[in-house]
Amino acid sequence: MWQKAINSSISISLEDNEGNDDQEQAGVEDNERDNGNNNNDDNDDNDVGEDEDNSGDSAAAEKKGDAPEPGAGMEQDKQVSGGNFPNEKHGWGLKRNDEHQQPEMPSWLNSMLERHDSYWVGSPEDKVIYLTFDEGYENGYTPSILDSLKANDVKAAFFVTGHYLDSQPDLVRRMVDEGHIVGNHSDTHPSFPEVSDSEIKKELQVVEEKYKNITGQTGMKYLRPPRGEFSERTLAVTRGMGYYNIFWSMAAVDWVPMKGGAQEAYEAVINNTHNGAILLMHAVSKDNAEAMDRILKEIKNQGYTFATLDDLKR
Repeated sequence: MWQKAINSSISISLEDNEGNDDQEQAGVEDNERDNGNNNNDDNDDNDVGEDEDNSGDSAAAEKKGDAPEPGAGMEQDKQVSGGNFPNEKHGWGLKRNDEHQQPEMPSWLNSMLERHDSYWVGSPEDKVIYLTFDEGYENGYTPSILDSLKANDVKAAFFVTGHYLDSQPDLVRRMVDEGHIVGNHSDTHPSFPEVSDSEIKKELQVVEEKYKNITGQTGMKYLRPPRGEFSERTLAVTRGMGYYNIFWSMAAVDWVPMKGGAQEAYEAVINNTHNGAILLMHAVSKDNAEAMDRILKEIKNQGYTFATLDDLKR
């Protein structure tokens, strides 16, 4: 069951929100890596939270290559619209704490998320963790991560881009075969508030079609907004398509190598666990892959259980 955000004010300026996820977008990898945590500097007037936990949905993580013609071979377009909802852009980011408490969230944002069935954390009463990964391109570490998940009997959600589906069909099939959820992370990883309703629909439908061609499955229902950027309009459009927007309550700057390597990756997670956490990680990280088995075992040792987004959803 989804936990409603806490009614408290918190600074709405952010420096390394998931906008780093921008690096995941086709054709901008090198640029975005240089920008590191600052991909949302031009929108910081409405960024959510403060700093470290904005997930760098690593811009570098989503990748390269020319996008296919949007909408090619797709099923009939779903009739949805953002209507008159505001299109003010926000970047997701939360300030971490080492007290194992859920982050605070402004009441205005909590209300917006609830209106559109969006999620960022589970119940504060349940010692449960929801594990998610963003997959923009393959850096050679997803097989190891999948091995660790299987060895520890943990199911996760993997949010994939169009490029990832094009380049890694075997890994996507393995995710499905081993019981993981595959979610939509858009085709070319644009900032949704910066594109039209119809472009958003095409971005998601291209991924749906590619996923269907690879796995034979339909009915994708979980979305991680590219770059962690959203507006009330984009929440409305995507919910109208049947998607639940999935944000996160803990993350780390893991789309680039960590100075402390696998030990730092381990501590970044273990020091910030909390009830109902939706944990965002990037599978492009060697450090994450090397620490994964230890992370999963220690989370269980702390008395947590792992659940899936299907368990979280109302």
